[in-house]
Amino acid sequence: MTSPYQYPSSKPARYLRPSSYSLNPHLVLAALLVLSAVLAGCATAPGMPGDPVLTAKSGSTPVPVLVPEPAAGAEKQIAEGPLKALTPGRVTAQQVAAAEPPKELWDRIRRGFAMPDLQGELVTEREQWYASRPEYMQRMTGRSSKYLFHIVEELERRQMPTELALLPFIESAFNPQAVSSAKAAGMWQFMPATGKDFDLKQNIFRDDRRDVLASTRAALDYLQRLHRMFGDWHLALAAYNWGEGSVGRAIAKNQKLGLGTSYSELSMPAETRLYVPKLQAVKNIVANPQAFNTELPLIENHPYFQQVEITRDIDVALAAQLADIKIEDFKALNPSAHRPVILAAGTPQILLPWDNAIVFQRNFEGHRQGQFASWTAWTAPSTMNPTEAARRTGMSEPELRSINNIPPRMLIKAGSTLLVPRSGKVAQDVTSHVADNGHVSLAPEIVTRRTTVKARKGETVATLARRYGLTAASVAGWNNVSASSSFKVGKPVIVYLPLKSSAPRASTRARPHVKAVKRSTRQSVVKSKRR
Repeated sequence: MTSPYQYPSSKPARYLRPSSYSLNPHLVLAALLVLSAVLAGCATAPGMPGDPVLTAKSGSTPVPVLVPEPAAGAEKQIAEGPLKALTPGRVTAQQVAAAEPPKELWDRIRRGFAMPDLQGELVTEREQWYASRPEYMQRMTGRSSKYLFHIVEELERRQMPTELALLPFIESAFNPQAVSSAKAAGMWQFMPATGKDFDLKQNIFRDDRRDVLASTRAALDYLQRLHRMFGDWHLALAAYNWGEGSVGRAIAKNQKLGLGTSYSELSMPAETRLYVPKLQAVKNIVANPQAFNTELPLIENHPYFQQVEITRDIDVALAAQLADIKIEDFKALNPSAHRPVILAAGTPQILLPWDNAIVFQRNFEGHRQGQFASWTAWTAPSTMNPTEAARRTGMSEPELRSINNIPPRMLIKAGSTLLVPRSGKVAQDVTSHVADNGHVSLAPEIVTRRTTVKARKGETVATLARRYGLTAASVAGWNNVSASSSFKVGKPVIVYLPLKSSAPRASTRARPHVKAVKRSTRQSVVKSKRR
């Protein structure tokens, strides 16, 4: 008997042999429905083997399907026996992960923990230390709420362990203005030289070691480099604290002695020995705050800030005003701006709370009252004292010293860049060259006193200048003679010698130049021995 059901091809298809049984009308109708569905599906590509949609669950009755005519010479396999009732196939599928992201950032951080845990007494001791200081923990975690989302985003993008988002707790308690006794700065605590190695600008207008985005980028770059060097996150963290050279030498020493080279087996300073246990303790508290009677503040899993472009130099106070936020909140997001003005050529973006960014843009575009910046940069044309610099820039000397951090008894060297008031005549913003390279170079201000000395036999301007460490031109000018002149024996010669007023009186006998200065106050002739 020939089946009336055919594949859409030139070759006939064979169905289950019907000759040994009589057809039940209900079964025929069901078979027709199934066959129609199969034929309709022939227009699309068949599923891959093992596709769960096409695989029935183990134990269920297989659904009859059309079998293509085998090739010539191949053995034909035809199912024997009576037809059985069709039963619906049940689809199996693996468990699908929840598509909804965590609502709290702490939960997101927990999901990304990937570093091996460190055990030991040092960890337990640090856990107790943090848990016994709830106010400190609240203050520290409260500060972190502005920065954590960005750090976690960067870690996940780089596929790094999210424990590293907790590292600023150890480094700076999440204070971007923190400065250590060793001059490390920012929440990631970069030393000046290391900061320069990772392209963190440091000049009179900004310090990128404090910048939220730049310092985070540099810190993660550095940690990735250290992990590639040592192949272990605990050793990478030790190197971040102690230096890669120090960790490398400690490993080489242990290898030479046949000892282990893990973090806990190396000999290292106490600070580095505690470094990873501190991070582990904070990690444990974040993982299970209830176990330590600690309450973490709610930090929602969404951005806290966004970048906003600025096209003009702008005072920090005005930027905060246009954004409608407190100036301390503005500085918390833009801590690298440690001067009262932000230069657009050097810092073309600022960070603002998400909702305040739109407010700032609207107010910035509509600002018509006065100028954006009341400060600008001025380059000293020659070496001068602060009094002269203040006179030229229209400032008082105390104000110039204060705004540019110039200590007493210092000279401003030529080429130094100072922050000065912006007058109405100055229409242009500071150039990118000055914004990126501005610096202040200072030299000790030497206070001198007029002194009269007697010329020796054969004394010339050059020999007398050499005796007192002066220039021949200066000696010649003070005495109205040429630089090649000579003096008669005993002729009084005018010189200006440095005054060291801070020198102890008892030590003046041991220093001929101080003794000479002291005698000059009595208008006496100085006789100094050749040294």
